Amino acid sequence: MTAVVRMTVLHMRTVAPYRTQGLLVFGLLMVILGRTPDHVVPALAMLLAPLIAVHPFVVADKTDLRMLYAVLPVRRRTVLLGHYAWALASYLATVVAGTVLSVLLARAEGVPFGGRDLTTMVTLSWGLFCLNIAIQFPLLIRFGYARISVLGTTMPLALVMLAVYRLHLTITSIQPWLPLFWAAGAAAMAISAAVAARKES
Repeated sequence: MTAVVRMTVLHMRTVAPYRTQGLLVFGLLMVILGRTPDHVVPALAMLLAPLIAVHPFVVADKTDLRMLYAVLPVRRRTVLLGHYAWALASYLATVVAGTVLSVLLARAEGVPFGGRDLTTMVTLSWGLFCLNIAIQFPLLIRFGYARISVLGTTMPLALVMLAVYRLHLTITSIQPWLPLFWAAGAAAMAISAAVAARKES
């Protein structure tokens, strides 16, 4: 576990010089969603959190970090799990920031928001994020970002948006299924990691 944490910290350090891009996307989303606080967390989970999560792959391709991973005294499985741990950390940081801002925006707009509605939005964002990452990461780990950049980023997002549209997801319709969303998201991440590990072995 300590080795996985170290890999996660390594990912954080490698993407730190590129944080301006993420901050710009964050600011743009806040401008667009300023009057709809209930959309902030899902939007961040769909657009910003995956961008942060996949950035170590972008940096690895630009700077040939795969060579560094190969010579580090860590197993390939540890490197792989470090990617997923970084993704979860990215989600957590994004959702915490989004939750705080959505509550503040709701108060500023005089819109009732919190409690069960907020829980539902966080749960929806978890499901959307996990589905996105579960599709992207095995492809990125196997082929690298440069080879599947367009496919790896547009296909998961398109599938997530299609799912939301086809299922007609609303706060009311999701509430009875909240435990299922959490379980399905965790299962998708676990299956994705297992598939990626098998391709790496």
